[in-house]
This record gives sequence, C-alpha cells and structure tokens, in this order.
Amino acid sequence: MDFRLPAEITSKIAELDAFIAKDIKPLQDQHPQYFDHRREYARTDWENDGVPRREWEALLREMERRADEAGHLRYGLPREIGGSAAPHLAIAAIREHLAGTGLGLHNDLQDESSVVGNFPLAYVIEQFGTVEQKNAYVEGIITGKHHVAFGLSEPDHGSDATWIETRAVREGDDWVINGTKRWNSQIYRAAVDLVFARTAGKDGDHNGITAFFVPVTAEGFKILFNHWTFNMPSDHAEVGLDQVRVPHSAILGKEGQGLQMAQAFIQQNRIRQAAASVGAARYCIEQSVEYARRRKTFGRTLSERQVIQFELVELHAECEMLRNFIFKTAWELDRNPTTEVSPLVSICNYRANRLVCRAADYAMQVHGGMGYSRAKPFEHIYRHHRRYRITEGADEVQMRNVAASLFGRRRPDSSNVVQAAA
Repeated sequence: MDFRLPAEITSKIAELDAFIAKDIKPLQDQHPQYFDHRREYARTDWENDGVPRREWEALLREMERRADEAGHLRYGLPREIGGSAAPHLAIAAIREHLAGTGLGLHNDLQDESSVVGNFPLAYVIEQFGTVEQKNAYVEGIITGKHHVAFGLSEPDHGSDATWIETRAVREGDDWVINGTKRWNSQIYRAAVDLVFARTAGKDGDHNGITAFFVPVTAEGFKILFNHWTFNMPSDHAEVGLDQVRVPHSAILGKEGQGLQMAQAFIQQNRIRQAAASVGAARYCIEQSVEYARRRKTFGRTLSERQVIQFELVELHAECEMLRNFIFKTAWELDRNPTTEVSPLVSICNYRANRLVCRAADYAMQVHGGMGYSRAKPFEHIYRHHRRYRITEGADEVQMRNVAASLFGRRRPDSSNVVQAAA
C-alpha cells in the first residue's frame, strides 16, 4: 500500500503556496490590523450589532476574486460550474495544509473563506436546482455578489431538525411560510435565504420538510437580531417569517425532500471541516514545540521538561494518527459516497474538533501569558474551532451515528441530519 499523497495533489499544494506568497500575502500585508492582536476589533462592526465590517468583507472578496482568476477558488466544485471536480482526498489534504500554516487571508477561519473555496450550497443547487435556479444563484454564491443564506435551525431545534416548527402551507400557486430561524448563517450579506419548513407529515418524520428560496426583501421576512458569539464578528442572525409568501417555483429540489437534499453535502462538509481542524491542531503543536525549544525557565528550556514533553507527544501522536485516518476516509468517500462511509466521517469530525481545542488550549499553556494574549493566534483558533463541536452535528450526534452503525441500529431515513449554522 502506498500512503503517499498522489503527485497531482502535492503539486497543487505547491502551486497554491506559490500563489499565496505572490498574490495573497502582499495583499494581507497591506491590512495588518485584520491579522494581529487587533483582528477581532478591526473585523467587527460593533455599532451594527456585531456583524462583519464591510471593509473586511471586501478584503475577503478580493482574495477570492484573485483566487478565482488564478483557477484555484472553484477547484473542488463540479466542472459544470467552472470547477475541477477535485476528489475529496485532494480537498482534505489542501484544507489540512492551509490550516496548518496558521492564520492568514489565504485561509480565514472566522469567515470560512479560502483560496480553495467551500461552497456547499452552490454544489446542492447545481445538483438539485432547476435551470432557472442555477442561473439565478450558483454564480452569485461563488462570487459573493448574490449570496444565499441557510436557515434550518430554530430556537428549540438544532440537531433534531426533523422536529422543526416552521410551517409552509400551499395556497394556490403560492406557499405561505411562518416560523423562526436561528443561526441563519450569512444572512446579512445574502439576497436570498434557503428556508427549511415542514410541508407534510408529522414531527419527527424525515420526509415532509421542504427547502424554499426566500428573498430577504419579502414581506413578512425580518431579521430580528444578530447572535454575538464566542468569536466575533458574527453573521448568525435570528430570523422571523410572518405570513411570508413565495411561489411554488421557489422550492429547491423535490417537495418534502429537503433534508435528504441537505445530506447530499453533509459528508463532504464534515470531512473538510475535520481536515481543517487537524491542520490547525498541527500548527498549534508545531508552534508549541518550537517555542519550548528556545524558552528557558529556571535555567533550562521547556523542551527539557517531561511535563511539557509528554503532553506535546500525546497531542502529536493523536494528530498524526487522525490526520492519516482523515485522508484514508476522504479516499474512501471518493470511492463509496454512501451512508456506509458516514460513521467514518463522524469519527474524523468529532475527534478532530476535540483535538484542535485541546491543542490550542495547550499551546496557550506552553506560551504562558503571551499564549493567552491576542498577540498569539491560539485563542482565536480555540474560539473558532470550539463551535465545530456543536455545529455541523454536535459531538454527541456524531458519536450516536457511530454507535448506530456499531450496534446495527441505523435507519435508512435517519442518517445524519445537518445541524444549524454553516
């Protein structure tokens, strides 16, 4: 067995490194306030309910524009929308590598922007949308000029999405939607919200939930307030829908099959997230080892002390094993993109998200007071990745998925409902 990454993937990574050094790092250097100890303050419009500053978003869009022009941004997307249809293994390796290089404009954690973009909604619309929907939304999502937000979670329902209380009722050629959505991700930059509502069946049924394109300017659609989060800025608002009317043509995919459609991208999103988490963990570990080698206390370097060595050894060992398991699972996903691989993806996801939180926390400890300060990136890494132990399927949901497979209790209609915020 050959465990080396294929040459085309390592070549792509080298190409990305060169592009970042030439075209993205100089752009970042022109705006240092977004990447040093001022990053959270500079990125956040505190007087506008904590949403991202327009100048910060404009910088991210310029990074993406350059990446798109160079042929990198759409690398993982289908060829029909300008992508290269890169395999899961390639995207996982790239995301791990980029996260392993630390914070930067090339791969911003908080906004989830990267020179190799991750556009799950563009993928879903391309796969399930009508020609009119594809023309209206796909390019706008990729370029950021006509963004689509994602509204699944509610005040009382996140991982238990089959119990959502938002309802849509058919009236002639229209649907009337009523409900409240929480963690309505990226709604402030969006022209349209993809809202999930029950249209048939009873609470707990996997079928009977439908996805609707709802213009944010529709009568009765209102952004109630923005949720401030552990890592700011935040674009995860509470949204109310009061007698919102949309045409039947606003349905994405088949009526009543909204959750099944969402699952079309859940596994690729989770494996990519896991890869980014293990990459960020590796960065924290490597930075801690380097610091421990030169930091002296009481006449000796930290690297000479077993209490420091052993914890970093444990983190390093887990990182190496998990990194290779993630790549293997991505390789399996390329060959067998079915629910059979789902438990493996869940293992990758919850273990990687736990690891990066431990690694960032210990990096703070090794670096002492400066590690706790915002002069170092570890607090930012911790605050960002801590969310992943909840979103995209909480740790407990991932473990339940593994247990269901392990003990033969999986149901064909219950394989991993997507969680809340994207």
